[in-house]
This record gives sequence, C-alpha cells and structure tokens, in this order.
Amino acid sequence: MFDADHLQRIAEGIRLFNEQKYWECHEVLEDLWMEDRQDPVRNVYWAIIQVAAACIHYRDGNIVGCQGMIAKAKEKFRRCRDLSVVSELLRRELDWDQFETVTLRIPESSVSKLGDFRELFDFRFTKFPA
Repeated sequence: MFDADHLQRIAEGIRLFNEQKYWECHEVLEDLWMEDRQDPVRNVYWAIIQVAAACIHYRDGNIVGCQGMIAKAKEKFRRCRDLSVVSELLRRELDWDQFETVTLRIPESSVSKLGDFRELFDFRFTKFPA
C-alpha cells in the first residue's frame, strides 16, 4: 500500500498539518493524491487535504469555506470505509479513527458555527510520524 517514498511524503504532510501549516500540508499530499489516480488509497490523502483546507478557512474566519470543505472531507471518509481503504495501518499509525470521529462530529452546514470547527483545528496526529 505505501512504499518508503510514500511514507516519507506522508510523514512530511502530517508534520506540516501538526504544525498548522495547512497550505504546505495540502501541497505535499496533493502530489501523492495526483500520482495515485487509480488507487483508492488516494481518498486518505484527499480527506486530509480537505480537512487542511477547512482549517485554513477556520483560521481566516470563513464559515462557508469550512462547511464546504468539511462536507467534501466527510464524503472522502465514507469512501475510505466503502472501499475498504481503512486498514489497521491507518488506525495504528495515523490516528485515523480519532481523525474521522472529530471530523464527523461537526454538524451539517445549515447548523454549524465557526466554533464547531475548533476541535478539528486543534487536532494533531500523535502517532505518525514516530
């Protein structure tokens, strides 16, 4: 699923996410997402990219941008489950279950407020990279 190059690039994207360098995280993971057009694992990168974009909007105070990106990210989490992409590796090394839970906890756009995104903005991957 992930070769050494992928793992290194994922680690870089996660490091940037954890440092709240969301645009840079987006750029690093977007390259992986673009390369793996036929691999369903691209939905993992895509979900992280869209959450990172939502965090940029949150930081800018843009509720509409947050809502739109989170709606898209929620769809990627569903795809990951439907395509059986969520593996023990993701759970063990990437805090995937917690990341998904925090994201899915955000109410649908018609009722969400900017404060609903705070927990996600504060989220940090604690396991990867080790």
